[in-house]
Amino acid sequence: MKYVIIGNSAAAIGAVEGIRRNDLHGKITIISSERHHTYSRPLISYMLMGKVSIGSMKYRNEDFYAKHDCETILGVKVLEIDPVGKRVVLEDDRKIPYDKLLVATGSTPFVPPIPGIEKVEKKHTFTTLDDALALSKDLKKDSRVLVLGAGLIGLKCAEALCKKYKCICVDMSDRVLSSVLDEESSSCIKKVLEENGIELHLGRQVARFDENAAVLDNGMVIDFDVLVVAVGVRPNATLIRNIGGRTNRGVVVNERCETSIEDVYAAGDVCECTDKVSGEFKVMALWPNAYMQGECAGRNMSGEDYVFDKAILLNAVGFFGTHIVTAGNYVGNVYKESGDGYLRKLFFSGNRLNGYILIGKIEKAGIYTRLIREGIPLDMVDDAEMFKSPGLIAFDKNERTRMLGGVV
Repeated sequence: MKYVIIGNSAAAIGAVEGIRRNDLHGKITIISSERHHTYSRPLISYMLMGKVSIGSMKYRNEDFYAKHDCETILGVKVLEIDPVGKRVVLEDDRKIPYDKLLVATGSTPFVPPIPGIEKVEKKHTFTTLDDALALSKDLKKDSRVLVLGAGLIGLKCAEALCKKYKCICVDMSDRVLSSVLDEESSSCIKKVLEENGIELHLGRQVARFDENAAVLDNGMVIDFDVLVVAVGVRPNATLIRNIGGRTNRGVVVNERCETSIEDVYAAGDVCECTDKVSGEFKVMALWPNAYMQGECAGRNMSGEDYVFDKAILLNAVGFFGTHIVTAGNYVGNVYKESGDGYLRKLFFSGNRLNGYILIGKIEKAGIYTRLIREGIPLDMVDDAEMFKSPGLIAFDKNERTRMLGGVV
């Protein structure tokens, strides 16, 4: 069996490990336009900050490819898929045959067509290791950095830079992390960011660039030396779209991560899946989901009948020592606790936990995540115990027995 995987991040690694559960001998070829050993993308801001080295960013050990008997073709782009000939065509004219193919091409940063942006010389995105390395080369002792976007990517970049450089963030939303937090929790994090020197201009857009000056829609002018664009990403669905595969914003897959093209699978940020909580079909560009989708694809590619139907919104991030964990959707009734630098909000309805926001104290968040991902009815737990101090003791005896593999 010949397995080809396009991509080399979380979904690709999940696929390799999924394949090797069932097939120890089939040939696995990993092709990636990036030249690096698989690495953890969430760590690029810490590398820029000097807290981790490039070597310590590896997502799997140096011997991963050899241990799993994988051939790697790194630093080479796939131009097209030939589903009739069952091969992929590389930019160096090589043609790699496959029996099963996984498209795990991730996403590409969106650069908005703001007038004058093409004339900004020192302009960067911030989603890959090469992005971070290129940005670091353009930074000088007294650089002013303008970050477009106050989402996870933009704010992690600003956090990494603000102790050495002046950082200004502009976002059209009226709050930070608008896709992750509700209004109350966003206000908590906004305070943390501003206390650590990040200048925020929310509810504003850049109307135009005059070389190294950004003119906002209210007429304010912000001078800068380096621009970072972090306003969002778009799935790299072109390879599937070009061969007539079903796509919306991303590649459409079923619960086995199969595309509409025979023997072609997709996983990670490139694809759309069903949100376990809302039932909506959408792109859920999150590291844990990417790995689990990749594992699902790999297990099915290698002959298993495996379903992944537990994708949920899930984020774990920190800013200046304040930790945040969120999951699910913020709908229904609300249980809330708060204190100095601490906020816990649980959202529930219909005998289910729909989502949570934890800021400051995040211990045992995995218990809440399990309730959401598994859809465990709340009448199987002690609500008061679970909400105040999550732990196995909050589950009824039957559920504890199941969770502990029959041991009580």
